Amino acid sequence: MSPELEYVVVHGYRRAYRRAGSGPALLLIHGMACDSTTWDRVIGPLAEHFTVIAPDLLGHGESDKPDGDYSIGGYANGMRDLLTILGIDKVTIVGHSFGGGVAMQFAYQFPERTERVVLVSSGGLGREVTPVIRMLTLPGAPAVLAVATARVWRPFVAAGLRALATTNLKATRDLDEIARIYESFAEPRARAAVRRLTTHVLDWRGQFVTMTDRTYLAQLMPVMVVWGRDDLVIPVKHATEAKHASLSDVRILEDSGHFPHKDHPERFADLVLRFTAENPPATYHRGRWRAMLRRGDQAVLTAVSPEDSSSCG
Repeated sequence: MSPELEYVVVHGYRRAYRRAGSGPALLLIHGMACDSTTWDRVIGPLAEHFTVIAPDLLGHGESDKPDGDYSIGGYANGMRDLLTILGIDKVTIVGHSFGGGVAMQFAYQFPERTERVVLVSSGGLGREVTPVIRMLTLPGAPAVLAVATARVWRPFVAAGLRALATTNLKATRDLDEIARIYESFAEPRARAAVRRLTTHVLDWRGQFVTMTDRTYLAQLMPVMVVWGRDDLVIPVKHATEAKHASLSDVRILEDSGHFPHKDHPERFADLVLRFTAENPPATYHRGRWRAMLRRGDQAVLTAVSPEDSSSCG
């Protein structure tokens, strides 16, 4: 079970989060329309080695759901501010699905505060995404969701999804989590937040915000990619393509869907532990970042000029 929720006010809005363990900081960022409970099965094992922080993103779970900024950059800023209030300077950041996009944006905006990155079935590494999510961006989506989650049939739909999840079929294994998401859409403010979020990163054709043009920066920071072989939300080919785009540490878990941390919690926790043990935390060096940005995807770390090497920060 996850630790109890704690709360802190950031910029006037209540942010919910879970904290457990001691040691180096590990920030777990959930996906769109989920919340911190998605990490239930791994928080305990990870807390034996890390100080684990698992927030409910703004607009999700028990955090406030204002008419606010739901952009990826806004979420990255929110994570920085939460960590600052909690007295945490640097983290290894783990992001699932949309949370993977936030993790990459955090590392891009705040490299001096990022030690390592773990991307789990991550958004932002390609265009394709399930049509169900793309439909959320269509003009009539809010009205359709309001009707689909009406109280009169909501319990029956949720129960049906959970029953299908017990069949252990590839096409149904994630439906227990989908049932939780479906129930969360009963709250109008949650629907509005997710609608705002989706329109920031995708349209009816798929994801239009990606970090693939900046993956060469991973040469400056340890990055591991974890994916489920049978992911029906974001295709596993994004993981194999990432392997050819500077993200060489790619782990594909068999018999797993869009939530590999739930399908194989012990394996997942072990992967994170081994990854952090085998990869020293990144050290931000302004000169190296400058050199990489100047050279783009042709950057070579060994070619940093004396001018670039002279300034650290």
